[in-house]
Amino acid sequence: MKLIRYGQLGKEKTGVIIDDIWFDTSSFGEDYNEKFFENNGLQRLEKFVNDNINTLNVINQQVRLSSPIARPSKIVCIGLNYAKHAKETNASIPLEPIIFFKSTTSIIGPYDNVMLPKDSEKTDWEVELAFVIGKKASYVSQEEAMDYVAGYVLHNDISERAFQLERGGQWAKGKGCDTFAPLGPWLATKDEIANPNNLRLWLKVNDKIMQDGNTDDLVFNIPQLVSYLSQFMTLLPGDIISTGTPHGVGLGFNPPIYLKEGDVVELGIDGLGTSKQTVIAYAKN
Repeated sequence: MKLIRYGQLGKEKTGVIIDDIWFDTSSFGEDYNEKFFENNGLQRLEKFVNDNINTLNVINQQVRLSSPIARPSKIVCIGLNYAKHAKETNASIPLEPIIFFKSTTSIIGPYDNVMLPKDSEKTDWEVELAFVIGKKASYVSQEEAMDYVAGYVLHNDISERAFQLERGGQWAKGKGCDTFAPLGPWLATKDEIANPNNLRLWLKVNDKIMQDGNTDDLVFNIPQLVSYLSQFMTLLPGDIISTGTPHGVGLGFNPPIYLKEGDVVELGIDGLGTSKQTVIAYAKN
């Protein structure tokens, strides 16, 4: 299945995509959140859809899409996890995964605007494959790691490089700003993606290809990441793990290229759809 959440910000409803038709699943009575995943939600939802497919309302596909996962307990990201990306930033390939967090308040829908932070100088793009944890994971082995994965989602890991790299402290400063985590358009359940280690992922800025890579360049794959992270923290159902970005980020150009007001960023991954964000100037909420 492909899971979606749609509608007005703060009033999202749930749905699924079956054979390219969008069906409303509000009558299922649950949001796609930690409690949903924790209580075998995917299997219960699949049964509900199969039992009620003839009575579910069809969703107008012009509606706003939100993040397909309601606010998770955390977003864990992996830095420098593509060999070619490490090379373009003049960094060594990590011997162990580099971990940082994005704030859950950075989450937006796949077609929502990205807002430049106040005093931003170097806001950058990063197309990434993210996966969603399906059940509580602590001290998980690599062999059993995929049992803890619920599905996959497209993520644009927007990054303010001056905040991230020039202001001291942790990378999270440049990663967790408002609107910096466009997710979606959908969550594809694990069975939808035959091999997550061989997916093309790409990103355009103003219709020019900037990133064009493949997950076969990952330094640490998904089973390794699940196992590794679970040694340091408990991963909860609905948590999002973003696996890193391929080469072609703005920081890697000479001279660097950064996003400005009016730019349009479009990105996609095989099987996970595409998203598009317009960059807007900072405005106080």
